Order: sequence, then C-alpha cells, then structure tokens
Amino acid sequence: QVQLVESGGGLVEPGGSLKLSCAVSGIGFSIYTMGWYRQAPGRQRVLVAAIRSSGITTYADSVKGRFTISRDNGKNAVYLQSDSLKPEDTAVYYCNADSRVLNRNYWGQGTQVTVST
Repeated sequence: QVQLVESGGGLVEPGGSLKLSCAVSGIGFSIYTMGWYRQAPGRQRVLVAAIRSSGITTYADSVKGRFTISRDNGKNAVYLQSDSLKPEDTAVYYCNADSRVLNRNYWGQGTQVTVST
C-alpha cells in the first residue's frame, strides 16, 4: 500500500518559517521525482518545488530564494523548508511522487499552511 503522509503545516505570521515533511512508504522512493504542490481556495493546484532522484531541484518563481526542497532517501522522506512566508503562500500543500519510467503518480492528503496575522 502506497502512503504519502504530510506533516508540519499550521498557522504562521508573515515573515515566519515552516518545515513541511512527507513520509513515504510502499514505493521505491529513491527513483521517484518528489514534489510539493499547493492549492489555494478557488485556484488550481500548482507546482511549488520538485527534486529528482539525481538531486536536481526545480522551484516556482514565486518561491525561489525562500523555499528549499530536500530529500532523505534513507528515511524515504521529502521536506520543504519555507522561509519568509507571505500571506499569498496560504494554501493546502500536497506531496507528490512521480515516476515516468514506471508510469506511476501518487499524492498525499495535504497539509494546510496559513500565513496570517
């Protein structure tokens, strides 16, 4: 059974930080591209950051320089360090595992991040 379980969301003031974690089980984690997506109310789900099995990272322009994605293949986990948070970062954040080779794609259940005073 494949499971992606996010944690670390919450309420934070503008300028604050959060570290999101995603624990993964049931797949060959190290070969998957891992990504963080977010979906704000009334908007489409969009890519925030991704990290390939090689360690190459990709970021949305809106979070470059503020967010850092990382992975620990030994722990089957991916992280999103989010700094200098802004109200517009408020969304549900989803963990994603993708393998084009295996034609497999999995989602977590999401964790709410709210940036507000």
